[in-house]
Amino acid sequence: MKFTLNWLKDHLDTDASLEAIVEKLSLIGLEVEGVENKADELKAFKTAKVIEAVQHPNADRLRVCQVQSAEGVSQVVCGAPNARTGMVGVFAPVGSYVPGIDLTLKAGNLRGEDSNGMLVSEREMGLSDEHDGIIDLPEGTEIGVPIAEVLGLDDPIIEIAITPNRGDCLGVRGVARDLAAAGLGKLKPLKVEKFEGSFDSPIKWLADSAVAEKVPYVAGRYFRNIKNGPSPKWLQERLLAIGLRPISTLVDITNYVSFDLGRPLHVFDADKISGNLTMRPAENGEEFLALDEETYKLDDTMVVIGDDNGVQGIGGVMGGLNSGCSDKTTNMFLEVALFDPISVAITGRKSGILSDARYRFERTVDSQSADWGVDVATQMVLDLCGGEVSQITTAGSIPSEKRVIELRPNRIEDLCCVAVAKDKQIEILSILGFEVSEKDDLISVVVPTWRPDVELEACLVEEILRIYGYENIPELQMETANYLPQGVLTLDQRRVSNARTSLCWRGLDEAVTFSFVSYAEAELFGGVPDSLRVANPISTDLDTMRPSILPTLLSAAVRNTDRGYPDNALFEVGPQYVDDTAKGQQKMASGLRSGSIAGRHWESANRSVDVFDAKGDALAALEAAGAPVDNLQVFTTAPSYYHPGRSGVMGLGPKNVLAVFGELHPRVLEAMDIKGPVVAFEVFLDNIPQPKVKKGETGKIKPALDLSPFQPVERDFAFLVDESVEAGKLIRSAKGADKALISDAVLFDVYTGKGVEEGKKSLAITVTLQPRDHTLTDEEIDVVSQKVVAQAMKATGATLRS
Repeated sequence: MKFTLNWLKDHLDTDASLEAIVEKLSLIGLEVEGVENKADELKAFKTAKVIEAVQHPNADRLRVCQVQSAEGVSQVVCGAPNARTGMVGVFAPVGSYVPGIDLTLKAGNLRGEDSNGMLVSEREMGLSDEHDGIIDLPEGTEIGVPIAEVLGLDDPIIEIAITPNRGDCLGVRGVARDLAAAGLGKLKPLKVEKFEGSFDSPIKWLADSAVAEKVPYVAGRYFRNIKNGPSPKWLQERLLAIGLRPISTLVDITNYVSFDLGRPLHVFDADKISGNLTMRPAENGEEFLALDEETYKLDDTMVVIGDDNGVQGIGGVMGGLNSGCSDKTTNMFLEVALFDPISVAITGRKSGILSDARYRFERTVDSQSADWGVDVATQMVLDLCGGEVSQITTAGSIPSEKRVIELRPNRIEDLCCVAVAKDKQIEILSILGFEVSEKDDLISVVVPTWRPDVELEACLVEEILRIYGYENIPELQMETANYLPQGVLTLDQRRVSNARTSLCWRGLDEAVTFSFVSYAEAELFGGVPDSLRVANPISTDLDTMRPSILPTLLSAAVRNTDRGYPDNALFEVGPQYVDDTAKGQQKMASGLRSGSIAGRHWESANRSVDVFDAKGDALAALEAAGAPVDNLQVFTTAPSYYHPGRSGVMGLGPKNVLAVFGELHPRVLEAMDIKGPVVAFEVFLDNIPQPKVKKGETGKIKPALDLSPFQPVERDFAFLVDESVEAGKLIRSAKGADKALISDAVLFDVYTGKGVEEGKKSLAITVTLQPRDHTLTDEEIDVVSQKVVAQAMKATGATLRS
């Protein structure tokens, strides 16, 4: 929301400085996002008179000018074709910064003539693209006056952020009301004169009963014999200041009232309307040509304004091009309507139209503004365009919204520890527009129609404290004797953070990519249902919600490779999508590697990435996220976009998959135009089981660190097993032989060939024994070793290799 300081003072009688107003706005919840003051930017540029302009003796296109400014006479060499004796222009002295050309002026010499300063054009001042000549001001303009003052640019522009509940502050008057309540002035009365029409309106408002809840009330009136054209300078300047382009007086009036009072309006060229205007549901497939010159397809959930020729506007969103006003308009019909915020929001999202009217109706407008808004618009039209007005035509009725809330004066201190006097509470609420009366020990409050967000007693407490000042809340020392700080992050948040950190430590770079891919890429990675196709994609190649993070990472790797960086190690923690249900979004930690595992180096041989790099990345992420990695089983049922012989799945059984890893399928790499091998992994963070909590506990307590002072013992075992036996199964059996003493088991050799019969393989493992309370004897070690051999034989059919 933008407005100028002088615009604010139209509603607020105040002597407060710009700095005080800006500070107070943020303190009362209307956060100031920026202040633009052209007067400060252009303070070096002042009016000056050219007392003499003669031809440069050494240059045909230059003139030597003697410029009279407030500081005296300066010689300026000027190349503008309109530089002449007697003119009044804009002078920038030496040392001035010229924003349009990004230059700080220095004294110079041009073709043998000194030049001290500059006569500037509008483009050089950064005001427009006009550069045909220097600025030529009217004769008689006072010398030495700041140009911002002469051009009306000395009115600072303030921009504030509006929260969704403060639709009343989408008008300058609403902002002024809040400042008045905060003690920065007095709210000026809004003068609304009633106009009695001199004839019956030829156009009537009608309303279909099907849209009664979506459009409870609409009013309008007919204007004839008006004169449309460019709006007055003051109106154009205000619209330009807030970023709106002046169009014509009638259109500019609607924009002005919308920003001044928060009341959207619409005007129709009455001569382009056939019959009466009706608020009705659109027909499915009905088309509409809007003021933005785009054609939109409508459906029966949308409210439209139609005449005998078809749709002339989308209710609360945008008018139609065919019935828009132009400079030739002589008869106009005014629309002032109330629209349901939810209906406007749904229509706006479906159509994709962003307009100031939609922005305001979505946040609710004052219901009573549909009454006084007609008269405000009438006054401006008659003042600026002349003409005659009809009697008002209406359809529906303005909703009765009287809401009474009772406030206990002590609730502010009870809830916020701030003692605000009862009289001060009544004063604040009264200035904010609430009707206040005292009833026994309570304050009875009638909520104004422009504040639908105020519903409960707590809302009134918030309003009073907001205006009284959050900065007045006293500082209290917190009692810490019995206070135990609680963790801020949830378990899921810690898992995400830990997985991200572990992958960074493994040398992968984090990427943040779009959650959209092309439909073709989605098909490569398993495909998606039609419900995950995007109706209005930001790009044609981003039209589908991704079924996997890998295609977006692979696209990044392709771009890196094309630019000469073939060695990629990327990961992303984010969502991927299975369907459009509540559980269809999966939280993933996915990554890939391509090219070489490390750069070329004289000390070690280079090698390409392989499936075990991906497996190691997946295991690191799983362990960091708290998965029970010791209990994981490995299966060969990886998705079809992985290489069928060089990939795997890790899980707690075949139905609870925690991770997938392996080389990507050559078919996928060919489609994505990248050379292999490329290895990847996908960790399903949502599938990691929650830690078990004992009955009566509120959460999992991390066990105390248990370190043994005794030396661990390692023993090696070589087993003969069938070739089909997985090494992981043998390792798990060894660890389970004696859980109290065996702390780890690791595979260190796999052998087939001479000395091993066909169909068999040798797996060699190291088992680590960690005593807790005494040093192990040889006899105790032998007992554990026998348990390992027996357990391995039972679980895998292994025999100890001789």
